[in-house]
Amino acid sequence: MTDLSQNQSRHRLLVFIVAYEAESTLKDVLDRIPSDVLDDFDVEILVVDDASTDRTTAIGHEYAAAHPELPLTVLRNEYNQGYGGNQKVGYAYAAAHGFDFVALIHGDGQYAPEELGNLLKPLVDDEADAVFGSRMLTNGGALRGGMPLYKYVGNRILTTVQNSLLRRNLSEYHSGYRVYRVATLEEIHYRLNTNDFHFDTQIILQLMNNGSRIVEVPIPTYYGDEISRVNGLRYAWDVVKDTAANFFHRLGFWQQRRFSPAVRKASPYRSKLGFTSPHSLAIDHVDSETKVIDVGAGSGDIVNALVAKGCQVTVVDIDEPEFDVPDVEVIIQDLNDPLLFDSAQYDTILMLDVIEHLADPEDFLHRLRSQLGHRPVRLVLSTPNIAFVAQRLTLLFGQFNYGESGILDRTHTRLFTFRTLRHLLRDAGFQIEFVRGVPAPVPLVVGGSLGRGFLRVNSFLIRLSKTLFSFQIFVVARSTPSVDFLVADAEATRTPRKHS
Repeated sequence: MTDLSQNQSRHRLLVFIVAYEAESTLKDVLDRIPSDVLDDFDVEILVVDDASTDRTTAIGHEYAAAHPELPLTVLRNEYNQGYGGNQKVGYAYAAAHGFDFVALIHGDGQYAPEELGNLLKPLVDDEADAVFGSRMLTNGGALRGGMPLYKYVGNRILTTVQNSLLRRNLSEYHSGYRVYRVATLEEIHYRLNTNDFHFDTQIILQLMNNGSRIVEVPIPTYYGDEISRVNGLRYAWDVVKDTAANFFHRLGFWQQRRFSPAVRKASPYRSKLGFTSPHSLAIDHVDSETKVIDVGAGSGDIVNALVAKGCQVTVVDIDEPEFDVPDVEVIIQDLNDPLLFDSAQYDTILMLDVIEHLADPEDFLHRLRSQLGHRPVRLVLSTPNIAFVAQRLTLLFGQFNYGESGILDRTHTRLFTFRTLRHLLRDAGFQIEFVRGVPAPVPLVVGGSLGRGFLRVNSFLIRLSKTLFSFQIFVVARSTPSVDFLVADAEATRTPRKHS
């Protein structure tokens, strides 16, 4: 057992035992909770019986009566909540009662309570937000511990698939021995998860999307005479389905609230340099050593790339940018308000993924153009393509889900197709010079050769039909003088008529 007493000062720990039909094993599990964990932590043991038909609840109460020194609470769900639903009860209890950590132990004894101290150490040392006991970290240990071969093979296949889609390298996704930081659980939507066995997969996806720190610790494998209540094929299907759904959620194709963090920690927008994207295309279409205004600035990588080209850059955003680049002017303003900058001073105006956020894009472009004159100013603009095939398919199946990012970002107020964007720019007095469909930002979600492969396939499909397969629309246009400007300019430069 790892000595934790020197590294922490009585963290509050909930040892949470999920129990169902566990009358023959519950007492043994309670006996095996390490005494030094009880000494080192401010512990409460919570047994939640999920509407068992045997004496599980009675065994719990009898154990509490026989051990009055043990802080043991026994609860019973009157109606069966399922494996995932029972976990929700325990985690909500931990949050409501102010615990720091919650440790999940199974009432059937499949996971060794003796290992609890080792799982808690990364949390105590502030090296993790969630710790998973892994049966696969010890080479050959799972099979020696009695894991059936078919379960071992299935575990390895599912883990490989999930690591590929999630760009992770966990040794196992399917262990039920886990310890969580309670504050971290409150940052994710675990209450929206399934009540079934793939709850464990969904909570991993949520932790990853939240940026939470996950650490694995080796644990021994034990398979006794406990009854497995998991339908293996159905479980595998649910795991793959959820992992794929999260993949499309992160791409912005199919947003699901459960996969978004409950507490936004930072901007969801990330740099898309390094692959074909509006960011990389915009850098290519800005001439070196010119004056550029980045309206609705995104990541600092774009500004850095422009500065590296010798450009003089001005940044406009509603909030103070999170990046700090020397010699870059910053203008703070809401773009729905009168403009605080003069567009005529610049050679290029960048509006990357901005126009869909505006309350009145037509009015904004009118105000922008009213500042411009005879000298053409280049407008480089991108916006999501609402006619993208994934959005069409989700509509076909009755889905229209707003989320944190992607085409249906909940902060979007206007959405465009290639045709409607052309009409918008034409009516605003801009002549389009270049239009291109942009593939989905798959490398943000899937890295390496797999991500590049997806990007190549999407790019090929765009050549077949850009209106159908473009995730975003990229446009380069140039300004033309407005009629009001031409009248004012003509009056300012007219030659007085000589009367006879």
